[in-house]
Amino acid sequence: MPTLYDILTLLPELYLVAAVCLILLLDAFMKPAQRPQLHWISIVVLLVAIYLVVAGQPEQTATAFNGMFVRDHVAEILKVFALGITAVVFVYARPYMIDRKLFGGEFYALMIFAVLGVMVMVSAGNLVTIYLGLALLSLSSYALVALNRDARLPPEAAIKYFVLSALAGGMLLYGMSMVYGASGMGGTPTLDLAQLHGVMAYTTAPKLLLLGLIFMLVGIGFELGVAPFHMWLPDVYHGAPTPVTTFIGAVSKLAAFGLAWRLLEVGMGDLSRYWQPMLAALATASLVIGNLVAIVQTNFKRMMAYSTISHMGYVLLGLSAATPEGYSAALFYVICYALMSAAAFGVMLVLARAGFECEEISDFKGLNQKAPWMAFLMLLAMFSLAGVPPLFGFWAKVLVLEAAIHADMLWLAIVGVVTAFIGLYYYLYVIKAMYFDAPEEGAVVEVKTDTSLRVVLSVNALALLALGLYWGPLLAWCQRAFGV
Repeated sequence: MPTLYDILTLLPELYLVAAVCLILLLDAFMKPAQRPQLHWISIVVLLVAIYLVVAGQPEQTATAFNGMFVRDHVAEILKVFALGITAVVFVYARPYMIDRKLFGGEFYALMIFAVLGVMVMVSAGNLVTIYLGLALLSLSSYALVALNRDARLPPEAAIKYFVLSALAGGMLLYGMSMVYGASGMGGTPTLDLAQLHGVMAYTTAPKLLLLGLIFMLVGIGFELGVAPFHMWLPDVYHGAPTPVTTFIGAVSKLAAFGLAWRLLEVGMGDLSRYWQPMLAALATASLVIGNLVAIVQTNFKRMMAYSTISHMGYVLLGLSAATPEGYSAALFYVICYALMSAAAFGVMLVLARAGFECEEISDFKGLNQKAPWMAFLMLLAMFSLAGVPPLFGFWAKVLVLEAAIHADMLWLAIVGVVTAFIGLYYYLYVIKAMYFDAPEEGAVVEVKTDTSLRVVLSVNALALLALGLYWGPLLAWCQRAFGV
């Protein structure tokens, strides 16, 4: 039977379940003229959830339901940013969804269910809990990608996402079953991550254990979107409605980091000598493939997809160090990427209108002449993604490269530096189009006047500059989570 302590430990998650049920009921019974109120109700729901996460965070790690759910400082940081960025996505999405007649309670309900899956996954203390959170996030994401059923690309992207995600999820589950079986060779089989960490060295079936590790790495690689498990990413980014692309590009990557850290370090830390070189190989492939293929893209969303692949390669640089310093640098980087990605897609959403998605890089030509503030905000996002000092993205890259060097992987740090210079090209190409090219016919002709959208986007993009100048407190928060 669950105790009061268990319920209080899960209070933010239980609150979100109740809130999303209320949103569904309100959507069913509200008059059409009242339905826009769901937008503000949903944002308030997420802000209250952030308060519950921060205010109820214990000083020491707390567990509930016999260790299946863990509430620690790593989970706290990931939850706060996942909830906050989802609220930002709601603000960005409202005019876009209204223009395309997609505005409705199902968008907000599915998005909150997805972020609930993120919260469960990053607090998982058990293999079953990990899979439960992953399933909740994935199932909600499929429906969100296919939300615009009348368009050609969204249903196609959702089917590709579903098929490949089901394949990767099956491999992850198969790997978990092997690890569970191997944990029972020489002891009592367990699904608990902390107990798995303790029995890794005593199993009498090391080959089965390593095979399970490989299958789990395939699932982790898919969720992060790293090469060679990146095939779904460009099509889903391109086909999904832009607000959904923003969510997948930002919030889902926070969840993927939590998944990787829980499985590899918390559950299988004693096998780091085996998964370190595997992560280093995935990082190298992602950095090279992501940056080289992004150069030839003409569609902005596909360019951002390959950019994501390269940035997740940098996250793997920190994870592959297998040290608290590396983990804190990787967490810092994935937060940085989430904010940068949200800002870049936010500018797209400001410029898009009914019948015009602003998806091609050529659509940004001459933007500085028509909307200089929006051009400046996109410039901040592009320079930060490129790692140009003193913006936020520069320090994130420095920290993961430093962690790789301290872990005696100088060659991997060199790959990261070289590919960072390659990546400069396609970010600078977007800036060139905005500031130095003449507008093309059909390019941006108007900018949305939604005040909340413009204000939140400005804060989002300017935060990249502010955090580039004052990044110490956020880094200290990440380091404290790992005991650095």
